[in-house]
Amino acid sequence: MQRPYEIIIGLEVHVQLLTQSKLFCSCSTEFGAPPNTQTCPICIGMPGVLPMMNRRAFELGLKTACALQCEIARFTKWDRKNYYYPDLPKNYQISQYDLPLGRNGYLEIRSPETGQSKRIGIIRVHLEEDAGKSMHDERAGKADSRIDLNRCGVPLLEIVTKPDLRTPAEAKIFLQELKLLLNYLDVSDCNMQEGSLRVDANINIGVNTPEGPIPTPIVEVKNMNSFRAVERALTYEAERQYQEFLETGRRLGQVPKQTRGWDEEAELTRPQRTKEESSDYRYFPEPDLVPVVVSEAEIERIRTSLGELPQLLRERLETTYGITPYDSDVLVSQGRALVQYFERVATLCGEGKLAANWVQQEVLRFLNEHQVSLDAFPLPPERLAELLIMVRDRKLDTRRGREVLARMLSTGESAEEAVASLGFVDVGDAEIEKICRLVIAQNPKTVADVKAGKIKAVGGLVGQAKKINPHVDPAKVREMCLRLIEETA
Repeated sequence: MQRPYEIIIGLEVHVQLLTQSKLFCSCSTEFGAPPNTQTCPICIGMPGVLPMMNRRAFELGLKTACALQCEIARFTKWDRKNYYYPDLPKNYQISQYDLPLGRNGYLEIRSPETGQSKRIGIIRVHLEEDAGKSMHDERAGKADSRIDLNRCGVPLLEIVTKPDLRTPAEAKIFLQELKLLLNYLDVSDCNMQEGSLRVDANINIGVNTPEGPIPTPIVEVKNMNSFRAVERALTYEAERQYQEFLETGRRLGQVPKQTRGWDEEAELTRPQRTKEESSDYRYFPEPDLVPVVVSEAEIERIRTSLGELPQLLRERLETTYGITPYDSDVLVSQGRALVQYFERVATLCGEGKLAANWVQQEVLRFLNEHQVSLDAFPLPPERLAELLIMVRDRKLDTRRGREVLARMLSTGESAEEAVASLGFVDVGDAEIEKICRLVIAQNPKTVADVKAGKIKAVGGLVGQAKKINPHVDPAKVREMCLRLIEETA
């Protein structure tokens, strides 16, 4: 059912960069330390201190901007973003305002509605330092707040999209694709539970009326701690704005922009405050840091170091190995290591689709059940390929192939050794034909059903053949029975 309104979404994504020290001082960025133990006079803003830029953080930001196809600023500076909050001890945040590191980029996603590629524009990519963390204790009789300044100065990369997203599902997929890209770049671990990736969403709707679409005021939604929460929050907020429009008849400009927080337990957004404009932050150039000049040689060095990124990698896997977009998406989403494992198996066994199925179903099942990484998987790709060659050549059916794999995993045997240990015998075509002729002769009614078009009835013949020789390949038996019945038709 078509909605009576169009949803317009833009995202602001804050990503903690994988550095050992903070953006402007040498304090550790390690997660989980006791409160206020990873601070120094610089990151808590003591008088007279001077910041110094973390070169590694800048390189990671530059790497991300290049991967997002941004125009890279050859000259960029730092700015002070001024606001007052208990967890911001300096009362300002060092950020980038009018000269961000990168601008006018994009990230391609696969639309959940059409399955087609869609380009989501990136307005800007810039570096900034994080603020501290306020911890609220709302127990009855307590109701106090405490401040942990460990996060002050942690390097963040802010990625701001254009309002190109049209559904909450698209927003979720964009975030999944962005997270995958950042993981491939080794820029961030993107752990939302630890605050390494945080999302704010700007959303409004255009209500369809006879006079044309009428936009509602933009709302910024915060406090979303998972991609699923982002999708649910935006779905709720779009409908809330529509209901509010119906009830009040508000028009653009009659109410200010506002910020709302997502309440996961109640499954709704709650108003927090009016939304600030850039002028409210009174930006001005940071006087204690020099501008950064980026050379063409540096940009070229970063671009050549990116490697094969997810979108192009999917396309290559589909073209080279004949696998489906679903297969390539699953493989690529698991990271480079699994893709390399799959490629080695597919090359050795010569069947891309077969390799993709077994890697997705059997290898990933083992990793998930044992909660281990691919490094701990007992079989190198060469061993798995040996087994798949037997399956490919129909020396083993899929069921027996899985039994052989289970033994290989538990004993370390090769495929041939596992087959011998299990007593599996490869039944030749001549023996299979002999068995098929026998069961056909013994089951005239089943044969008549097959001739009448009830092809599923051949399963009964396969079962009879398995009773005669449990080592026969059911697929070969089925194929042989159908051929012999057709010859006698």
